[in-house]
Amino acid sequence: MLLAADIGNAHTVLGLLDEARDGTVVAEWRVATDDRRTADEWAVLLRGLLAEWLDAVGGIAVCSTVPSVLHEWREMVGRHFPDLPRVIVEPGVRTGIPVRTDNPREVGSDRILNALAVATDLGGPAIVVDFGGTATTFDVVDPAGQYVGGAIAPGLEISLEALGRRGAQLRKVELLRPRSVVAKNTVEAIQSGMVFGVAAQVEGLVARMVAELGVAAGDVHVVATGYLAPLVVDECACFTEHRPHLTLRGLELVFARNT
Repeated sequence: MLLAADIGNAHTVLGLLDEARDGTVVAEWRVATDDRRTADEWAVLLRGLLAEWLDAVGGIAVCSTVPSVLHEWREMVGRHFPDLPRVIVEPGVRTGIPVRTDNPREVGSDRILNALAVATDLGGPAIVVDFGGTATTFDVVDPAGQYVGGAIAPGLEISLEALGRRGAQLRKVELLRPRSVVAKNTVEAIQSGMVFGVAAQVEGLVARMVAELGVAAGDVHVVATGYLAPLVVDECACFTEHRPHLTLRGLELVFARNT
């Protein structure tokens, strides 16, 4: 089985993929991305989570948007799992998807992996919306299956945190769908702005992207992913699919191509 690690700014998603079952995710964990955690601490954490599957792991694939954490992972994999084949997604690694941007090297590896997974499994044109806590990213695959760019917006969690910190009479609230758009109290008013506001933002940006692609809206795959997607996906009419393990699928594809 393949251990896939998607290291984001706030959280790290770990998935165990069974390559004998078409990459089925047999186990998944989400832990805090702590840039103070050392290579040895990451190894202890992994061995604890993988206790019953450790002997079955046959490879490791990693992508990261946090350079300091990626450095510790590189050291951890080399020292604690030296016999396992590994792929770290970074410039120079073959992904199999052309990146048509001004500077392909600056595009986040997780965004390229999402585009790769959609282009491979569904084809283009397609738009991936990844709902992370720090950022909500939009990534576009053209009809030829090429990654052509996208957009980055503030994520739900960071927006909520900023609102609570800068609003004198506002407070932190739980991220939940409120009873209605027109809220009757401050807590639900904040929740309404977060959930329905992001839903409206997503539908607006997706519509503009479809128009810029010059194709009919019905011909575009619009895929939701990310751990906060369940909060918003049902509020948007634009989505054609919800794929929670899209980045892990991209890691699986890149691992197969490079080992």
